[in-house]
Amino acid sequence: MSPRLIYAQPPLKPSVLLLTLALVPVALPACGLGSDDAGGSDDLDDRTAAMTCLQDAGIDARLEGPEGEQEIVIDGGANPPRIKFFLTAGEAEAEQFQGRGEGAEQIGGTLLYVGDGSDDLLEGVEKCLADL
Repeated sequence: MSPRLIYAQPPLKPSVLLLTLALVPVALPACGLGSDDAGGSDDLDDRTAAMTCLQDAGIDARLEGPEGEQEIVIDGGANPPRIKFFLTAGEAEAEQFQGRGEGAEQIGGTLLYVGDGSDDLLEGVEKCLADL
């Protein structure tokens, strides 16, 4: 009976090892990344930032609705523009697919219901929402 020889696997080439080590720090953080248009990380922070931006732009706006589900209502009138906030852009998009976003423009994690808002007014509102 002849003895079986077991050979150790040859070590990795230094170039392969260096490439692997260089890619690990780049690949690991990508596991938790979302898209840039995912919307805000916190509804309340987005509402606050939007209100601040609108007020800084001279746009009359107020919060309406129950706590935690407040929308921003802009200007006055019978059918004023309003902004509804969602945790993600996907959630805002789903709202539209479910038929509850008629007359709304999705901007990130928000739906802007344009109502009777003028083009000039809506332009300022859209800029504030795009900056969230």
